[in-house]
Amino acid sequence: MRVSVALFTADLRVHDNPVLQAALRDAERVVPLFVVDTGIRRTGFAVPNRAVFLADSLADLDAALRARGGRLVARVGDVVEETCRVAAETGAAAVHIAGGVSHYAARREDRLRAGLAGDRRELRVHDASLTAVPPGALTPAGKDHFAVFTPYFRRWESFSVRGVLPAPDAVRVPDDVHSAGLPGTESLASGSTSPSLPVGGESEARRKLRSWLSGPLSAYDDQHDDLAADATSRLSPYLHFGCLSPTELLHRARAQDNPGAHAFVRQLAWRDFHHQVLAARPDAADHDYRSQHDRWRRATKEIEAWQDGRTGYPIVDAALRQLRHEGWMPGRARLLAASFLAKTLYVDWRVGARHFLDLLVDGDVANNQLNWQWVAGTGTDTRPNRILNPLVQARRFDPHGEYVRRWLPELRHLDATTVHRVPHLDEATRAGLDYPAPIVNLASAAARFRERRGVG
Repeated sequence: MRVSVALFTADLRVHDNPVLQAALRDAERVVPLFVVDTGIRRTGFAVPNRAVFLADSLADLDAALRARGGRLVARVGDVVEETCRVAAETGAAAVHIAGGVSHYAARREDRLRAGLAGDRRELRVHDASLTAVPPGALTPAGKDHFAVFTPYFRRWESFSVRGVLPAPDAVRVPDDVHSAGLPGTESLASGSTSPSLPVGGESEARRKLRSWLSGPLSAYDDQHDDLAADATSRLSPYLHFGCLSPTELLHRARAQDNPGAHAFVRQLAWRDFHHQVLAARPDAADHDYRSQHDRWRRATKEIEAWQDGRTGYPIVDAALRQLRHEGWMPGRARLLAASFLAKTLYVDWRVGARHFLDLLVDGDVANNQLNWQWVAGTGTDTRPNRILNPLVQARRFDPHGEYVRRWLPELRHLDATTVHRVPHLDEATRAGLDYPAPIVNLASAAARFRERRGVG
């Protein structure tokens, strides 16, 4: 009897899963395996918010496999050692895994390949699983990746994306393979969680997808930057954990063929763009992609005020408070919060990226780190010295002040005209609001940034 292992990583689904389908084609029996990797836990990336979502997702995946006659096999330990142990115990000829783009994923693949080769087993890596267009599939002449989004997007749009794979009808697992039991939140991470987290898992992902496609998607082009409208898909956590296939999402969005769908597809392209950058430059997770030779400030009190949503600039504070409450925030809010830290306060982008990763349910190394670098001007932005003025941005993307009042209860009684003018109010008036004075003067901060960057 031929056995193969499907090692789940960031692809926790049964629909459109190239790893699972390849393992099923490869053998009569398949071990659907997830390893609670102690190496990942030591890095601090298994933070409480994502641990809750992961526990939900694993339970849902197990239920989906059981509905098909199988089950999820869980192990705890070093992912390579545990995977090789399962392969040896079951006599598996091959292990299938989705290709990753980080330093960690590359090391994991190298170690798995070496560990399995000793027993004459094979590692099969599937690159069309975590992104719609595989990293490295599109390259400019003489280079290993695109460094600018627009030419990448032109090529990306014409790429022949693979078709959507069906969920399997049946999954037959070897009878005697041992499972440690599904991990709960407490075994994955410790610490407090945000009070309003989304439910994890493929079932919830597909429910949200149906809802998104049935109407809200059509308005995405007009409303995605409207902070009060809450008009984004909120599918990013499900893409991050692979509860939803980016390939299926792309096909189904394109089938809508309206301006909202076209704008949404462009965001999926941005996701693929960042993955192909990180695949080619894994060090960009921690180091400047394009160094500006910044001499970042060590502004401890200002960093704490930013993290707590107490900067004195309502639109920035609302974004940071939403992050702490939901473990999520819309893209425009992320840009505003990041620009304020990196450009206005002139604080190292890595400080902000770390804070986001500590809280975001969709905290993804490729998208989080490279978006932060884009905002900080150390990444792929062709205008690295632009500064987003929080007052201008507030008037444009929260014109009635609804988003600010939603997340700053101390300002809920203020009207739309006043709420964004709070930083300009006199000290006595502001004291009555129980809201802090601005921690920085925008004009002075902009001048400091230009002086540090050496631009006029």
